[in-house]
Amino acid sequence: MEKQRLDKIIASTGRWSRREVKNLTRQGRVLVDGIPARSAEEKADPETAEITVNGEVLAYRRFTWIMLNKPAGYLSATEDGKGATVLDLLPPELQKQGLFPVGRLDKDTEGLLLLTNEGGLAHELLSPKYHVEKVYYARVAGRLTEEDCRAFAAGMTLGDGLVCRPAGLEILAAGEESEARVTLREGKFHQVKRMLACLGKPVVYLERVRMGNLPLDTSLSRGEFRFLTDAEVEALRNF
Repeated sequence: MEKQRLDKIIASTGRWSRREVKNLTRQGRVLVDGIPARSAEEKADPETAEITVNGEVLAYRRFTWIMLNKPAGYLSATEDGKGATVLDLLPPELQKQGLFPVGRLDKDTEGLLLLTNEGGLAHELLSPKYHVEKVYYARVAGRLTEEDCRAFAAGMTLGDGLVCRPAGLEILAAGEESEARVTLREGKFHQVKRMLACLGKPVVYLERVRMGNLPLDTSLSRGEFRFLTDAEVEALRNF
């Protein structure tokens, strides 16, 4: 792999900013193959060199995968002139890594959103060809019925002509405001909201709780993120 600057390599972990890397290097706390780095601008091959920070071997990943617990009010985009995007929830050093959302959540929808700079796998996770499940918790105005569940299971053609493939609707609680688990195997624009609105049960609240075999980490508060583990990334590759 082409050599990169140490401050870029180390900052890519999200644990230190480039300024912090410069200070650590001056203090002799950054080693490359056992030798103290002369400066943060020094270059190394991140895949072959052993880089340690404070005595800890740096675990370099070619691609970055992040799980974000998206709060309402943020756009699932990399940039937008009209409001804050999910990238604004990340530190500056991660914002510079070319990350993008894997699919979209509406501005007012919360929950699991993956961010990455690995285009190939992201495309596969979103492609209808692979039928990767997206699971949501929905609260709606109105009483959901078994007839609604059958409509989802059969597939729906909405009033505007949108054809939706068979999907799952599991009633969790029925009442003036019902709660349900919705499972899609595609991801069309505002699909959950449009399908439920077509049944006369408009969405009051929506949260994505799982994508493929990866559930939302409930230890993350709204707006918090963490890196996926190697095992989680591998599980996504084997969806």
